[in-house]
Formats: sequence, structure tokens, C-alpha cells
Amino acid sequence: MVHTVELTRTFGRQTSAVTALDRVSIAFEPGRFTSIMGPSGSGKSTLLHCLAGLERPSLGSVVVAGTDLARLSEARLTTLRRDRLGFVFQAFNLIPTLTAEENITLSERIGGPRIDPEWTSHLVQVLGLGNRLRHRPHELSGGQQQRVAIARALAHRPAVVFADEPTGNLDSHTGSEVLHFLRLAVEQFGQTIVMVTHDPAAAARSHRVVFLRDGRVEGELRNPSAGDILGRLATNGSPA
Repeated sequence: MVHTVELTRTFGRQTSAVTALDRVSIAFEPGRFTSIMGPSGSGKSTLLHCLAGLERPSLGSVVVAGTDLARLSEARLTTLRRDRLGFVFQAFNLIPTLTAEENITLSERIGGPRIDPEWTSHLVQVLGLGNRLRHRPHELSGGQQQRVAIARALAHRPAVVFADEPTGNLDSHTGSEVLHFLRLAVEQFGQTIVMVTHDPAAAARSHRVVFLRDGRVEGELRNPSAGDILGRLATNGSPA
């Protein structure tokens, strides 16, 4: 569903240049939940941003659902992000003046493909948002806001959902519920999800954990437990 070839991202120029990603070649399977982990400065957020078309590679390629992002103009890249990708952020990023229902259908409201009302009704039911649709974000708890964000990310049936520390602003119980819904989206709806997290318990909800260090992939675990992940991190460094 998503793959990179020799993906390199450099910030700055000449002697002050910093290489955030160093020739990363990796593939993310469809219908799977993958977590990306690594210490601070390892390149995990930069990798997610490049995969999602939020940053341009300095070298190499990123291919999402058969489309090479490097070949797209800014206008076409914006359209692809709106129509084919979903996003869940740590800070929720809901539109404060819109109701929960209006936030969920945002992609259609800004010119994207029509959203199937039966599908959104199913999402609302699964996410337990039926009695919150007319509420605005400031009237919702953090967990409810993140569930609205998940519904928004899934409403237009994207090829891939990218999640950047989606439980970072939530307590452990609410964060566990959010991770349950993300895993459910994969298991029940066949969604592909790529998530950056520093939390081993969160990463243990995924099918696969990819570890970065110094801008390079240094290994992975399949169907790991939180203990497996902690053991790997203890050997290779903190996921801060």
C-alpha cells in the first residue's frame, strides 16, 4: 500500500545540513496496523510526514496506493491527501466552529468525494458518538474529540490512515479505547494504519513495529507484546 525507495530527507544546507532520514527503503502492507518507534531525533515523525505527503523527500521516492508522490504538483498532492489519505493527530485538529458531525464529513465539505451516509452512520455507532454529533469540540472530552478525529479519518474510506501520537494527550484508559478503535478499523474494515508512537503499550496493539535510529531502519518486530518492545528498546535506546 505504501513503500519508499532510498528515501532521504535533509534539513539545512552544506555544513549545517542535518539528515533526518538516510536512504530508507521500507514497505507497509495493506490491511495492517504498523507502528514506528525510535528515540528522539531518530526520524520517525519525519518519516510519517514524508509518507503522508506533508513533507517532500530530498532524494528517493514515496509511493502511496500506486502513486509516486514526488511526481505530483502541490495541487495534486493536496487533492490526494484530501481524497485518499486519513490523518489522526495528537492535538485532534478538529475545526472548533464545526459540530462533530460536520468535522466527520469535512473532506466532502471541502470538495472531496461524496461520503456514504450509511458508512458514516456505522462509524458513529461503532465509535459511540451518536449522542455527540451536534456538539462542538469544546463540548467534548479529549477521548470524544479523538474518536471524532478517527471517524473523520475513516469517513472517506482512505487508502491509508496516518496517526501521529494519537494517544499522547489522553489518559491511559481513554488512550486504550482509542487504540482499540484503530485496531478495530484494521480488523473489521480492512484499513491500513501507520502510527508513530513512543508508548510500548500503544505499539503492542499493532501487527508490526518498525524501529528507527539516526534516520535509518534498524529492525522490526511482528505481533509483539509490550514486553518484547520494551526489551528491544532497552537494548537499542529510549523511544522518547
